[in-house]
Amino acid sequence: MRAPIGFRISNRRKSLRISQAALARLVGISASYLNLIENNKRDIGGALLNRVATQLDIDVDELAGRTEQKLLQDLEEAFADPVVESLPFRPDERRDLVAQYPASAAALARLHRAYTDAVSNADAYADRLRSDPLLSQLLHQILSGVTAIRSSAEILDDVPDLDEAERQRFLGAISRETLTLSDVSRNLIGQFDTSSEISRNVSPAREIDDLIIERQNHFPGLETVADALRAEIERAGAFNVATLTDLLRKNFAVTVAFGGLPDEPDFPGQYRFDILTRRMWFQGTATLATRQFQLARLYGELAAGDALAETLDSAVLSTPTARRLAARAVGSYLAGAMVFPYQRMLADAESSAYDIDHLRQVYNASFEQVAHRLVTLRRPGEEGVPFGFLRSDPAGRLTKHFPLPGLLLPNSGHACPLWAIYGAFRVPDAPLRQVVRFSDGSRYLFLARTVQRRTAAFREQIVSSSVMLACDVLHADRTIYASGLDLSDLSADIPVGPSCRLCTRRDCASRQEETLSPDAGASRTRAPLLPTVFALGDQG
Repeated sequence: MRAPIGFRISNRRKSLRISQAALARLVGISASYLNLIENNKRDIGGALLNRVATQLDIDVDELAGRTEQKLLQDLEEAFADPVVESLPFRPDERRDLVAQYPASAAALARLHRAYTDAVSNADAYADRLRSDPLLSQLLHQILSGVTAIRSSAEILDDVPDLDEAERQRFLGAISRETLTLSDVSRNLIGQFDTSSEISRNVSPAREIDDLIIERQNHFPGLETVADALRAEIERAGAFNVATLTDLLRKNFAVTVAFGGLPDEPDFPGQYRFDILTRRMWFQGTATLATRQFQLARLYGELAAGDALAETLDSAVLSTPTARRLAARAVGSYLAGAMVFPYQRMLADAESSAYDIDHLRQVYNASFEQVAHRLVTLRRPGEEGVPFGFLRSDPAGRLTKHFPLPGLLLPNSGHACPLWAIYGAFRVPDAPLRQVVRFSDGSRYLFLARTVQRRTAAFREQIVSSSVMLACDVLHADRTIYASGLDLSDLSADIPVGPSCRLCTRRDCASRQEETLSPDAGASRTRAPLLPTVFALGDQG
């Protein structure tokens, strides 16, 4: 769902006392077309949006409401909840609420998030009570202890002629059982505390999600540090694996090994850094792109630890897990900024019409690494095409997620089965593009391709993933992937939704799950909405 840009244009124009006809003349469109835009009946973006922002003397990000897109997405999820989904909402009610009463909209979104977290906690407790043998055993011990104490107490109360020795024996039994019961109760409480911590695994990913959205996928401070580190490396030689290996040895006493066995043979993965031995090991089959990126990341983490820590300190990260994941995210961001210097990357991307395969060759990088970097080209005044990013495993679970304002990405593990990210598995190693249209009329260009991790032995399974970039169709003609497409032909669009459970297209033949609706079955219990987990360090 799009932000109410038209309302903002209208309100800003009226506050400046500019007539509709005058503004239309200044930006080079008809007054009737501007009227459609202001009533949110026509999309606006690209150069026209920039001209309108200039004439209204307002920042284009503020006018486009990009900071409010996440709020719209949160409300979309809240209004799809079974508790309220059956209410007769108007089609534009969420958008109008954000436009006219943003504080109330934010309050509803926060309440729904608190509600879903509470449901997650309750489900976690219920699951542990039903299936955890340790909890069952603890509860059995508590029940046995209570029974023993009660039996001893009843004997003391009902048998008045007990001699003193027998009375002391029963009192001692009560004392022992009480102490045991106290210990078991502490263990039970500890297990519930552990369950609570486990059930909060939704929170770290959401916190990182919020951090990325708040910064619009761009960290200026890290970009500056990356430029300085890149210049430092290039003073020693060409930016490549050999130079990075030499500098890591000279500056940080790190040895780099390629091939052979790792220090921990049972450790899975293509690379590993042992902080105790200061040894960076790569699997022999690791690609040049993986080696270059991971060495750059290690160099950045060792050379600019303070800058990375400062970035983390400025974020709201309430748990150690969230901080650990965020540390991996900003470390990878720094490495990407080193491998792909901002201004050079933006110029190369624009000149090649965002041809990812061309950019891979220029920077000795992988498809996924280039896609990652394109998402972060959001420097004010020097923006690239705004992209969203998704990665999926062969089972359809989304394993990495960088949001795009306006595009409703599911907070559960799977997206719409019609999306190109899943179709790419049918045409491995070849790009797959599609123009999609959501039920609210928003249209996007999707580009997806499979990527594979090389295996080191015959018995290893090939690990495949699908990577997808998404951009608003208003920007599609700036990319090579719109070549040969008639973007004005709506009949060629593929009707999609965010996911089956959030989709309003009830007649879709590809539906895999029932929609979130009260009539989907009285016995159905709603699964907790888990955020997309992104393995932020693995861009090889």
